[in-house]
Amino acid sequence: MSDAVSLAGVASAIGILTGLGVGFGALLGAVSERFKGEAHPLVDQIDALLPQTQCGQCGYPGCRPYAEAINEGDALNKCPPGGDATIQALADLLGREAEPLDGEAPEQDRVAFIREAECIGCTKCIQACPVDAIIGAAKQMHTVIEDECTGCDLCVDPCPVDCIDMLPRSAPLTHWQPVAPLAPGVIASDRHPAGGN
Repeated sequence: MSDAVSLAGVASAIGILTGLGVGFGALLGAVSERFKGEAHPLVDQIDALLPQTQCGQCGYPGCRPYAEAINEGDALNKCPPGGDATIQALADLLGREAEPLDGEAPEQDRVAFIREAECIGCTKCIQACPVDAIIGAAKQMHTVIEDECTGCDLCVDPCPVDCIDMLPRSAPLTHWQPVAPLAPGVIASDRHPAGGN
């Protein structure tokens, strides 16, 4: 008898939990439809033209908020990493007049470089990086993934030991030059040729 009661209790509990899950799921779906934000395809196009450095040099916390501000009439010329090319592309997209850059554009692409011998592993640079380009653990040396780094410079100021430099980005892989071929007679493996020692 107790087995039948306990099975009925378990089945009842499962049924109640399933009903609650379906009910709350339907409620969440209805609420998300009711309060869904409007899609802004123009904001998406503006955001696509911005360099995605998330550096905040424009006065906004990232590229998407700046794109929304531009859509609402803010100036096009507040993005130093994008420079004149981005200003002109935004002006062409929006049919507005291109203005000179408000600020100073970097002369070349830069990337953060952490001097390993001086890094104390405080993780302040990791917390400051908006694109997760820095890897490391607490009290361990950190390093920068160059391909992910946008050169935003936000990791430099928080570093308590000043071990981060902003250096020119190395040549992209498309500009890679092969290493000179090995000199004749150099064996490229640990195998001896046939008949050798």
